[in-house]
Amino acid sequence: MSDIVIKFEHVTKKYKLFKSEKRRLLYTFCKKIKYNEKKAVDDVSFEVKRGEAVALFGKNGAGKSTILKMITGVCFPTEGNIEVKGRVSALLELTSGFDPEFTGRENIYLKGQLLGLKNYEIKELEQTIIDFAEIAEYIDQPVRTYSSGMKARLGFSINVNIRPEILIVDEALSVGDEEFKNKCTKKVNEIVNKDEVTLLFVTHSTAMAKEFCSRGIVMEKGKLKFDGSIDDAIATYRKTLKK
Repeated sequence: MSDIVIKFEHVTKKYKLFKSEKRRLLYTFCKKIKYNEKKAVDDVSFEVKRGEAVALFGKNGAGKSTILKMITGVCFPTEGNIEVKGRVSALLELTSGFDPEFTGRENIYLKGQLLGLKNYEIKELEQTIIDFAEIAEYIDQPVRTYSSGMKARLGFSINVNIRPEILIVDEALSVGDEEFKNKCTKKVNEIVNKDEVTLLFVTHSTAMAKEFCSRGIVMEKGKLKFDGSIDDAIATYRKTLKK
């Protein structure tokens, strides 16, 4: 059991859907307001062991993003239990957590603290993060002056250089130009190949999934459709695309 770093036990996540934001607000004060209920994740169970590289497949709306949000603590299950053991670095919304008025350097410390690092740990990684992002000339300028590409580079660099124990990647390897994309892919490969680092990779690219992962999980309409070898997972995923 000590080798299991992500564990879902009969996890269900329900969302309340309201016809308008006004009705959502009114529901806070009056529970009689009507709404529709949507099961984004429906009775899902799986385990991921330390050091595994697992691809998560599914059409849009299959429940992939909700699973990631629950793993990272952005939202919580309506039913069931989730256990996550280890420092999680999530390449999802790369620029989330940035303060636009802070400089790039100040945001490195801000995001590092949000990810659970001490200041001395961030200090050790600071120059590595700056060098990888390739924005040294602008690092002491306010992030509000950065292009979207520069902010994404900085966000990616912070997340991949904090020595994560669990790395979650959601189509984030499309950052920047072709040269920087290759650099990102190489970095993720480097992290995955280190002992004990666990990868959960969400993508629509089956070729990229095969490059990183040996196991695949397929989601369909909130339910776990398949969990097994990457080749069989890809075959199952392709069948869901034809429906």
